[in-house]
Formats: sequence, C-alpha cells, structure tokens
Amino acid sequence: MTLALDEPRTAAKERPAPKPRRRGSRRLVRAGALVAALAVWHLLTAAHARLGLRFDRLPGPRDVAREFGRQLQTGQYWQDVAQSLVRIVSGFALAALLGVALGVAVARSRWADDLLSPLLEVVRPIPAIALVPVAILLFPRNEQGIVFITFVAAFFPILVSTRHAVRALPTVWADAVRTLGGGRARVLLSVVLPGILPGVFGGLSVGMGVAWICVVSAEMISGDFGVGYRTWQAYTIVDYPGVLVGMITIGVLGRVTSGAVELAGRRVTRWLPGEEER
Repeated sequence: MTLALDEPRTAAKERPAPKPRRRGSRRLVRAGALVAALAVWHLLTAAHARLGLRFDRLPGPRDVAREFGRQLQTGQYWQDVAQSLVRIVSGFALAALLGVALGVAVARSRWADDLLSPLLEVVRPIPAIALVPVAILLFPRNEQGIVFITFVAAFFPILVSTRHAVRALPTVWADAVRTLGGGRARVLLSVVLPGILPGVFGGLSVGMGVAWICVVSAEMISGDFGVGYRTWQAYTIVDYPGVLVGMITIGVLGRVTSGAVELAGRRVTRWLPGEEER
C-alpha cells in the first residue's frame, strides 16, 4: 500500500519542470486571443455592421471602457462586487461542506444511500433558479434566499462528483489498510479522503461556475444589491454600456473565484501525473 501511494509522488518529482519559454508562449497566445476579440468587437461596432447579427446598436469597447472607468470610481460598484462575493462565498462554502460530507456518506453507507438518494435524485434535476419562489416563501429576507439559491446550485455538482470519486476508488487500497488492522475511520482518513481529492475539486470547480450563474439570476429577480441586480437595472434604463460593464465584471469575478478553486486543487493534488506541468 505504501509503495502504491508513493509511486505517483516519485514520478512527479522526477518529471522535468516546464520550460519558462513554453509558459511565456502560452500566456502570449492567451493575451493575443483576448486582444483579437476586442479588435473584432471594435471593428464590427465602429462599422455598424449587420451580418445577420446587428452590431449597429451594440456599444463598442471604447464606450464600455469609459463607463467601466467611471463606475470604478464609485462606491456603489465596489459595494455590489462585495455583496455578490459574500453571497457566493457563503453559499459555496455551505455547499462544499455538505456536498462532500453527504457524497462520502451516500457512497460508503448503504443506509445513507437508501435514506437520502431518492430525495436527492428527485430534487437534483430542478434548476436552482426555479427555487426562487420557494426561497421567497421560506426565508424572511431576500439575502438569505439568494444564499440558499447559490447553495443549491453548487451543492449537487459537488455531491455527485464526490459520490462518483468514492465509488471509483480501487477497493484494494481499503483492503490493504484493513489487512494491516485499520478500521473504518483509518480507511476514511488514509484512503478515501486523499483518493477522492481530484474528483472533489472537479466538482468544486463546476459548482463554482453554476453558483455564479444562479446568484446573478437570483440578484436580477429579487436582489437589492449585487452585480446581477445592477446589470439588470442598467438594462431597464437602456444603459447598454452599463449592461456590458456588469457582464464583464461577472466574468472577471467568476474567473478569479474558479481560478482560486483550481489553484487550491492543484496545490493539494501535486502527486497527480501532469499537475506540475501546468
């Protein structure tokens, strides 16, 4: 068992570090793709192009950049960003905690599987945003309802990924620990939890993306603050540069939070083949 777990670590240590030039080239390509997209956007809007899609009414990058600069100097913008981040972090943390715990329980306990799986499988296909009316009825404050929607959105991807990761573990690992006298707790701590980390972080990454989709939608429907609420408000007053500023802000926040989850995943799964080459 010890040899089997140590082999990936040894292989990772012997793998040569990625060349700095390769990393620099990849970053250059990614930056170039963004610049190219901005250039195409500018050309289409400046020419008022109608190529099946109407770009004559879409604000150009300069208009959006000007509006972005104006909003960055207002306290309201940062208040909305902070409010959305608090909602995401609160809902996502609860979903991660319960999703991993219930995923392990359902995968390892027949009683937990029989007791919880029927209810979870009935609720799972319901889109989290469809629960907004229920959240409005259940929770006395809109804030609690939005966090609840965020929690539900992230919970099921994490739960399902954890459950599949536990069931995919080779049984020989647990058998080896039991042969050496280890009990259920020892198997859980030494085999299950370390072994499911790649699957868990895959679910966390997916859950973070879905959580952003639903928190923005919930803010548009019932929020008083937040990036989603402000984006929808800009649309209602025909402030299209403001709408695009909101969309870009959501994209940046989503990328930063998903990147944080992926970075944490790479840090704790360095033993995986290929992780150090990224």
